[in-house]
Amino acid sequence: MRRREFPMSLDPQAEKPLFVQISQALAADIARGRLRPGDAVPGTRTLAESLGVHRSTVVAAYAELAAQGWVATKPGGATYVAAASPDPKPRRFAPKLSPLALASRVPAPGYPIEPAPIQTHALPELPRGALVMWGGSPDLRLAPIEALSRAYRRVTRRRGKTLLAYSPHFAGHPDLREAVARLVSSARGLADDASSVLITRGSQMALDLLARSLIAPGDVVAVEALGYPNAVNVFRRAGAKVVPIAVDRHGLVVADLVALSRQTRVRLVYVTPHHQYPTTVTLSPTRRLALLEHARREHLAIIEDDYDQEFHYDGRPVLPLASNDPHGNVIYVGTFAKSLAPGLRLAFVVGPHALLERLSAERALVDRQGDAILECAVAELLEDGELQRHVRRMRRVYHARRDAFCEALDRTLGHVLSYRRPPGGLQLWADAAPGLSLERWQERAREQGVFFQIGRQFTLDGAPVQSVRLGYATLDEKESALALARLAECLPASRRSSKAR
Repeated sequence: MRRREFPMSLDPQAEKPLFVQISQALAADIARGRLRPGDAVPGTRTLAESLGVHRSTVVAAYAELAAQGWVATKPGGATYVAAASPDPKPRRFAPKLSPLALASRVPAPGYPIEPAPIQTHALPELPRGALVMWGGSPDLRLAPIEALSRAYRRVTRRRGKTLLAYSPHFAGHPDLREAVARLVSSARGLADDASSVLITRGSQMALDLLARSLIAPGDVVAVEALGYPNAVNVFRRAGAKVVPIAVDRHGLVVADLVALSRQTRVRLVYVTPHHQYPTTVTLSPTRRLALLEHARREHLAIIEDDYDQEFHYDGRPVLPLASNDPHGNVIYVGTFAKSLAPGLRLAFVVGPHALLERLSAERALVDRQGDAILECAVAELLEDGELQRHVRRMRRVYHARRDAFCEALDRTLGHVLSYRRPPGGLQLWADAAPGLSLERWQERAREQGVFFQIGRQFTLDGAPVQSVRLGYATLDEKESALALARLAECLPASRRSSKAR
């Protein structure tokens, strides 16, 4: 038998007597299953002391419960929950039900709630052994967990008491800001100034803070016509009118942005110039210069989302737009999601001091501060070169995986997919044969445990695009070959190639 104490709130000023308040509170616990048949209720003296009332008040409450059939007294004076409840529909406490069933039993709110203005898309639960080909995901089996754990332990032992306290550093811990400043200066051509760096919990927070700081309701925000859906959602949530700008094999069509600016004032443009999301094309040098000049002339803010700068395989990586921006129009967003892991939620913004002051103020309201211990641990990985060495290893691994993936893709699906080999990144973009139902293909692949993305998932309005996005970084060469073979098997019979059979 279990004995428990159940503290409750009593109101001596209420019209309802104290013994009735006690009896009703315990009856409610029994009715909803918190106290079950056979459970001992607190002794009268114990409960009286914990509630600060006279024992006779508790005795009267128990007598009321017994009269109603909620409790019974056994030899020795102990009081227990009765075997048969007077409630015609007793409810078990914490039943083993599905999440959907549990959710259906939660009472509706007693206050009005407006529906979410933006539709979000949760990641589906993946079955065991799933072959995930979502673009942009690193192979977490190769993440430097041991190195990060060691750095985390060192930081905790040396500075735990300080780092566990509230921090005055709304822009992120100075150690990581300085380490990031050195990183972007040496590898990406940006200014070496820690005061120009803000640390955030992932690039999604960075985009949200920028939207809060730069956008007023009704502002026009230009984005790539095929792009990152959650960036669009953030801008729309801030009240912006989001306008798509075409993307071709040279990246953003800057001439279309210029034409839009002649019609209306554009507040900012969001771009992914290094490896365009999701098509992977690199913004051409001519268009880069045209975009920077247009931003200077129109006083236009540019958010440059450089989400996978570390992974470029063919030739030298193209430096960020921000490295060639003397007029302060470009706001640079980088992330550790690809080089470390997305679950760490660690990214950064590089921009003018005045902007970072505003971002820090916004961040103080949303998150107050980041994870200081994690930030210092990652700063150590940067300072001793461990993270840079890991990135170089991963660059070789992903380069090899890209090449093997493309060879297997040509063998199994070359008759239905055409593509340009991406110069970098963790995924490729392929155009599918006309008439092939991508939705049906995707659905059949899911049934076989293979997950990939289709073109319409990257448009502003969900319009169909006859293209697919295939990630090659999360799978080794054998896994990629198996995934592509299953994709070939999921094609309609009339679309299957003899090579794939």
